[in-house]
Amino acid sequence: MSQIDFLTSEITLRYGSVQRARKCFLYTRSGVRLTDLYQEGGRAVLGWGGGSAFTRFKNIMNRGLTGSFDTAYEEETVRAVSSLLASPRRVFIFTSRQAALRAAVSLAPADTSFWQPWNPAGTDWSTTAAVVIAPPLSWAQSLYIAAVSPETVEAAHAAGKQTAEGERIPAALNAAVARSIYDMIAALQERSEKDWFLYDKFLTDYWIRKGPYLFPKIPENEYPNFILHCLDCGIVISPDYNTPSIIPYGADIGVFTKLKAKPFCYEQCRKEE
Repeated sequence: MSQIDFLTSEITLRYGSVQRARKCFLYTRSGVRLTDLYQEGGRAVLGWGGGSAFTRFKNIMNRGLTGSFDTAYEEETVRAVSSLLASPRRVFIFTSRQAALRAAVSLAPADTSFWQPWNPAGTDWSTTAAVVIAPPLSWAQSLYIAAVSPETVEAAHAAGKQTAEGERIPAALNAAVARSIYDMIAALQERSEKDWFLYDKFLTDYWIRKGPYLFPKIPENEYPNFILHCLDCGIVISPDYNTPSIIPYGADIGVFTKLKAKPFCYEQCRKEE
């Protein structure tokens, strides 16, 4: 069983299937609201509703632009990605993480990075030759972008390298990806430390926080039990030990009341006892 299958099956076992998702909350068949710190590995960091990206998607769908022909929306995605990275980019879209990474590394083997909002590693995206981006679009989990500087692409071509051209996606999806990136640019300006440290008193016993990202203090062998403990407290955390959970932006601190009242005693706290 995969990690995500483990998480979803345990949610269903306790609360029934998820019937609705909004902002950072999941609403289950049994009427329970769960606070989502997993956020689809960051895909849903802007919220589960899709916001203006979903509205954009529907508007373009209504025009019938769902085929593989050229439209204006491919360039819209290029402009959005270039704005996000503050530098001109060639954009290649793939439907798997591995394919996007392979394409980026083939062009820039010594200078490829995975993009992460709020940039905890301090990477200068504008000077990074190739950047792999997972668009912050909660319902497009399989889309990845390889964003490569024009100079890097041209140098690869001059050296006789074969470059992957990426895949075509429908105009409506291109437009939604572009809008989600513009929404992300706005969120990068709006959200900051003041929005995240408020939760520290509830979370620092279990996680090390870097910006909005939560890295577990829990030993890895105890992490599955911690996932279940959090679910019993109405909290959904990352099912992958190496993928950080994320502060639930906009959630009242009261969502962590059960976790505070019912602490998880792991190896370190047992030693302290």
